[in-house]
Amino acid sequence: MFGIVRPCRHRLGERLGAEWLAHLCGLCLALRGDHGQFARLVTNYDGLLVSVLTEAQADRDGTGRRTAGPCPLRGMRGASVAQGEGARLAAAVSLVLASAKMRDHMLDGDGLLARRPVAVAARRVAATWDKAGHRTGAAVGFDTAVLVHAVDRQSDIEALAGPGTPLLTVTEPTETATAAAFAHTAVLAGRPENRAPLAEAGRLFGRLAHLLDAVEDQAADAASGAWNPLTATGTDRAEARRLADDALHGIRLALRDAEFTDGRLAHVLLAHELRTSVDRAFGTSACAHRAPEAYGPAPGGPYAPGGPAGPPPLPPEPPRRDRRGLLAGCLVWAGLACTCQMCCGTFEDPWSRERREGLCGQCDCSGCDGCCDCCSCCDGCDGCDGCDCGCSC
Repeated sequence: MFGIVRPCRHRLGERLGAEWLAHLCGLCLALRGDHGQFARLVTNYDGLLVSVLTEAQADRDGTGRRTAGPCPLRGMRGASVAQGEGARLAAAVSLVLASAKMRDHMLDGDGLLARRPVAVAARRVAATWDKAGHRTGAAVGFDTAVLVHAVDRQSDIEALAGPGTPLLTVTEPTETATAAAFAHTAVLAGRPENRAPLAEAGRLFGRLAHLLDAVEDQAADAASGAWNPLTATGTDRAEARRLADDALHGIRLALRDAEFTDGRLAHVLLAHELRTSVDRAFGTSACAHRAPEAYGPAPGGPYAPGGPAGPPPLPPEPPRRDRRGLLAGCLVWAGLACTCQMCCGTFEDPWSRERREGLCGQCDCSGCDGCCDCCSCCDGCDGCDGCDCGCSC
């Protein structure tokens, strides 16, 4: 999956982590329900923000959730997942974004897409996703043409860009597309007064997405000869970081101007986790772990690795006689891998039987020791007093 907002479940805590997963699974199931199993490939972390924002503004009447059956990506567990117009809008946006990303890779001749037969097949898939996104968008009153036109304009702008071209000229199509998607969440939630601030938040989020993608890919693009916005316009890292920090600040201000029924998850993702994404892209030091209590109490007293209390004691190593042999362990490993339990959730080591955490649960939490408070994490967001993240600074 792709996306710039990849939150750590330890930082989110139990309650917000469950809500985030509900939107991720809701997006995946909306794609499957409307477009078949293959469409689930376009599930991405940024697309689910549309679902999060829709629910954050809507009245909580219980209709926005449903119980889904067991899934290998949840370790064969059922879950409460998001449903409704927000999830379908997220699906439409994800389909068009994935189509655009595939076309971008085709233009750059990346990997297998440099081969003509593969490129032809990929072009057909991209066209299918465009049509599917249009159908789903129309069903929730959103015209995905604004996204498609932005993608088309992007290639024209890149062809004309050169040294001295303002970087924001290159990011404008992405900004326009994400602004439209964020603004439509206000329409779905029946909050027309939120359209302007959420359009602004979406515009700046699109700028960040384009900037961070350029920063992360610059070295690889230089090695392969692919086009990169920073290299093409002669923009240095310091200027890109300044633009990124300005966008972060603007998103926080825009969120403060919007009215939410329960905006805690949206605030954490777009104000706190987005800062971590920027620091990760630029390779700067960041608050890598926050105790969940900083966002407000969560039920069940979630474990905060590296916090003041320290990690819980590890279970004793099982006796030698309880370990599996080589062949039996290989068979168990194959079963875990085929059901994706080694990716998400926890599982028993095929040989030692020790409890392990899946790849999806591994994060960048190490090394912070719960050192930061809200003020240092917000980094000058015009004060956190009165915000809905449970901060007490």
